Amino acid sequence: MTELTAPQGVDADYYRVGTPVADTKAPAGPIAEKWTKRKFDASLVNPANRRKLSVIIVGTGLAGGAAGATLGEAGYHVKSFCFQDSPRRAHSIAAQGGINAAKNYKEDGDSIYRLFYDTVKGGDYRARETNVYRLAEVSANIIDQCVAQGVPFAREYGGLLDNRSFGGVQVSRTFYARGQTGQQLLIGAYQALERQVAAGTVEMFTRHEMLELIVADGRARGIIARDLVTGEIETHLADAVVLASGGYGNVFFLSTNAMGSNVTANWRAHRKGAYFGNPCYTQIHPTCIPVSGDHQSKLTLMSESLRNDGRIWVPKRKEDCDKDPRQIPEADRDYYLERIYPAFGNLVPRDIASRQAKNMCDEGRGVGPMVGDFRRGVYLDFSDAISRLGRSAVEAKYGNLFDMYARITGENPYETPMRIYPAVHYTMGGLWVDYDLMSNIPGLFVTGEANFSDHGANRLGASALMQGLADGYFVLPNTIRDYLAKGPYPKLDENSPAVAEARQSVDQRVRTLLSINGERSVDSFHKELGHIMWEYCGMERTETGLMKAIDLIRSLRAEFWRNVRVLGSAETLNQSLEKAGRVADFLELGELMCIDALHRRESCGGHFRAESQTEDGEALRHDDQFCYVAAWEFGGNGEGGMGAPVLHKEDLTYEFIQLKQRSYK
Repeated sequence: MTELTAPQGVDADYYRVGTPVADTKAPAGPIAEKWTKRKFDASLVNPANRRKLSVIIVGTGLAGGAAGATLGEAGYHVKSFCFQDSPRRAHSIAAQGGINAAKNYKEDGDSIYRLFYDTVKGGDYRARETNVYRLAEVSANIIDQCVAQGVPFAREYGGLLDNRSFGGVQVSRTFYARGQTGQQLLIGAYQALERQVAAGTVEMFTRHEMLELIVADGRARGIIARDLVTGEIETHLADAVVLASGGYGNVFFLSTNAMGSNVTANWRAHRKGAYFGNPCYTQIHPTCIPVSGDHQSKLTLMSESLRNDGRIWVPKRKEDCDKDPRQIPEADRDYYLERIYPAFGNLVPRDIASRQAKNMCDEGRGVGPMVGDFRRGVYLDFSDAISRLGRSAVEAKYGNLFDMYARITGENPYETPMRIYPAVHYTMGGLWVDYDLMSNIPGLFVTGEANFSDHGANRLGASALMQGLADGYFVLPNTIRDYLAKGPYPKLDENSPAVAEARQSVDQRVRTLLSINGERSVDSFHKELGHIMWEYCGMERTETGLMKAIDLIRSLRAEFWRNVRVLGSAETLNQSLEKAGRVADFLELGELMCIDALHRRESCGGHFRAESQTEDGEALRHDDQFCYVAAWEFGGNGEGGMGAPVLHKEDLTYEFIQLKQRSYK
């Protein structure tokens, strides 16, 4: 039984404190030797025994697709699930700018250690050192793997792979395929996965959504899934379960995520006991097409790679904001990132670039049409690059991105500067995992954006694809075998108590959602939740605002279960029912995100508390109080709502990198 204590002050009303948590899987010794030692120490499974072992993988993006292909090729029996009609439609396909790897092709001082350092610093010293070093170590292998698969990375004239820079670094380590890097990498993983489908080692379940995790005798043993076409509720059992289901940015309603992206797989596991790590760490991407009105259902990302050659500015004077930007002379332009951060300029990390864009607009120097009370936009200008390189060179590097911008906005970015503004993009938080990528529930592994482990409080650009493929191709296959070597685990059937309980909970939830028959649509609840989250748990957070948000979310959640209208039936295709289940989970997650942000009285990376900033407005950490991972345990269902969540702290120790205040100036 976990001993719980109440925190002091305001926090006592929102959560309890449990016992500390620690990662016990990373070996001792020099950091450069840890991964080699762990791979050697992990138990092996001989090929004949692999055929007797089964693994469920939820998600077919880069992390899930790569894991399915690799485990299938190793000889395990894999069941792969996605809610799209094809693995090719996983949201990884939307990534644009590139993938990082410490190859040092430019001979500009890059190395495994520098990628490690840049990632820890970029995450504002809130990531676990061991996991980050391993990510940097295997990064070079990813490029070799993908080239062997035929991924068409951009190449220099001589045939060598090309690189460009991304935010938060001063070297060129980002490999890319124009603005379609995610698509090309996903096709590589997809063809590898389909090869195993054809070989019979991977069984593919498209248009299926995980609705519950089966935990038997303390181990993850399967999932309950709904066939989204027929409505049938299905039970799937295995020796281990892998969640590779992506992030939860759609809790904000408006984000760069695909409309279907959700938190349900992770949240169902959280409710079954899996700790949720650092849920308040969400990333606001600085380079998105601005909001244009209330009619929008999502936002569009413009790749961070544009910041290599594009210059970001706003007018120096408010009265110039209405002018055609081409009529504003150079002397009247404020290239504010170059002014404030001369060492990194337009390539500062995303959290810093986003906050400064917000600051410019808050000062009344935003550009573009009025949306609400002020203009939400800054210029991303390629006129210098076109003059220096020529239009054809810019088209070769960024042409498809420029075309996309022109189609969406009706403006020609070769002639008029793009307008951009920050938007919710990525979530650094996720289910807590150890060095083996296993959650605190034995047998439940979590990979890619679905876990918390590699990015701290802010992810550097081009590192999401790196982590997804690192986890799927190289890390998970070497760590899950240590767990599977102890199997096969005792057989379960659909009449087993744990299976029956999970199935019953899904049936009851579906019946409840369909029986409420209220007056409000699911989307109306989602939009209202998104507004609350953006206003009070977005780019800037305050104690007063977060407490208000928690109260508003609790009231909204109570109304949802009293007044939501879900049309149709459970026995057929029903997208209204799909959305309702996902929004119900977002309503619970939103409260936990605000509680996490409230308890962390410091600013770090994407989490900016207005009460904790330096004299010049930069994020101010408090390492003496908050140098830990916040791993949250579900508090149960209390009277009138959720019970108070339980905070388990994993202390972060820095042996190989010195803790210091971030500076990009």
